[in-house]
Amino acid sequence: MSATREVISSGNDLAAMAAVDAGCRFFGGYPITPSSEVMHTISDLLPKVGGAAIQMEDEIGGVAAAIGAGMSGVRSMTATSGPGISLKAENLGLAQMAEVPLVVVNVMRGGPSTGLPTRVAQGDVAQAKNPSHGDYKSITLCAGNLAECYTETVRAFNLADRFMQPVFVLLDETIGHMHAKAVIPTAEEVKKGIVPRKTFDGAPEDYRPYDVPQDQPAVLNPMFKGYRYHFTGLHHDALGFPTEEIETCRKLIDRLFRKVEEHKDEIESNEEYMLDDADILIIGYGSASLAIKEAVDMLRAEGIKVGMFRPITLWPSPEKRLHELGQKFDKVLSVELNQGQYLEEIQRSMGRLDIAKLTKTNGRPFSPADIIEKVKEL
Repeated sequence: MSATREVISSGNDLAAMAAVDAGCRFFGGYPITPSSEVMHTISDLLPKVGGAAIQMEDEIGGVAAAIGAGMSGVRSMTATSGPGISLKAENLGLAQMAEVPLVVVNVMRGGPSTGLPTRVAQGDVAQAKNPSHGDYKSITLCAGNLAECYTETVRAFNLADRFMQPVFVLLDETIGHMHAKAVIPTAEEVKKGIVPRKTFDGAPEDYRPYDVPQDQPAVLNPMFKGYRYHFTGLHHDALGFPTEEIETCRKLIDRLFRKVEEHKDEIESNEEYMLDDADILIIGYGSASLAIKEAVDMLRAEGIKVGMFRPITLWPSPEKRLHELGQKFDKVLSVELNQGQYLEEIQRSMGRLDIAKLTKTNGRPFSPADIIEKVKEL
């Protein structure tokens, strides 16, 4: 059994602690509600372990600095909220194309635009699938409780190094600012599970970082280690230098898809709660799932058999499992703090348009009573 510890903390602080325990040694960012505590906390923690945190002039500079650290071989993170992701979008596309590992914590709030800065929402789910233009496969994890603010951030660093790309960790205002007890792995336990990124140790003249199998990420040696290659946002060849050669360009973009699509088993994670004998299925994620779980318990006390499916990995979606559940349950309810951004993926995966939905976009969280009332309508 893995070693654990009990801490009393907030979700934002736990994400910062997790990053440092997972080997993050650089943070580049800019304060924005409701994510600022991530930066506050990690800026205290990193100098104690030989790392550095820097507040840049804006969100664009923050992610650019974090990508630069990733290029140098350092585990790196940035944190923000929805408007900050909008600003970071171009550089996130660079990290996808150049295949630079990076962890991006997004503490979601109401939008669009300035929206409701101090209130909760889950409005960045669609954005997390395609935060920048072009063709690539995003990896997005979503914490559903305080402990997962820690464990999913740790997992994000390992996935970023495994797949050599940005990995998003979605929190939201409720879970980011929630303050309570969490049972999390010890720092020593986390260190045991760190999987460093692959490197090439052959002759420098033989090094071709992007010349890898079509289902694998680039092998980018840290800078300043004697291996020469090129970083660019342009389509590029095996050494990273720009090219417009037709087949090279096709294979590059195909590989950005396949390196994720063909290894979903390494990425997918979800929770199934009381589904075995359920008659009604509720699908939800993030902080909304806390109200769903309580509603399930209360409904079962009344003799109504309800169960919950919670995707922890939102992208790539658990489409196969969603399809299976769609075959099993006649009554399905999607619960989201947005207008139904993940509902579209549920409909696609299940091959159905008759999914009931419960949404809220006024910046307030769901109560179990909201969910119980909707289920009884079904």
